[in-house]
Amino acid sequence: MALAFRSVAQLAGISFSLLGWALSCLTNYLPQWKHLNLDLNEMENWTMGLWQACVVQEEVGTQCKDFESFLALPAELRISRILMFLSNGLGLLGLLVSGFGLDCLRIGETRPGLKKGLRVLGGALLWAAGVAALAPVSWVAHMTVQEFWDETVPEIVPRWEFGEALFLGWSAGLSLLLGGCLLNCAACAPQAAPASGTYAAVEM
Repeated sequence: MALAFRSVAQLAGISFSLLGWALSCLTNYLPQWKHLNLDLNEMENWTMGLWQACVVQEEVGTQCKDFESFLALPAELRISRILMFLSNGLGLLGLLVSGFGLDCLRIGETRPGLKKGLRVLGGALLWAAGVAALAPVSWVAHMTVQEFWDETVPEIVPRWEFGEALFLGWSAGLSLLLGGCLLNCAACAPQAAPASGTYAAVEM
């Protein structure tokens, strides 16, 4: 039973981690972190990401412009770039490290302690990647809420709202955290007991 739980936990952990890493990479480059609707022109919508701002028009389509200056960006976008790159890097490293620690790979099967250590390290890296993904999207969401309810801004001024990328980022962070947790649980599960008994050569 313990062996079956460890195998299932490893498979589920690496699957959730891979999903979370892919979503974090997608979140990093999507330009839909913020969304703005113009009441005066309903056929024109604005979106903003970490790397570019886009305007969506029904007749023209989508036109995007990259941000030219890193230092000119708001603090939350500058820090979010760094944290999302950190999340992508830690997630990839965590997947590689924990992948070599899986029981299904025969690499290092004679050293179970090493494979267990790799799973623990990989799980910790994936946890860090999850936190690094959750922090920027939560920060941008917090700043968006503050700006939306800012009473000093006239009501006629359009307000930024949550974009789809924020929800992908939350899903990515939670998937990475869950994947790392499952891999650590698998590492803490008891090892399979070695087969007892000896085999003697039978003389014919």
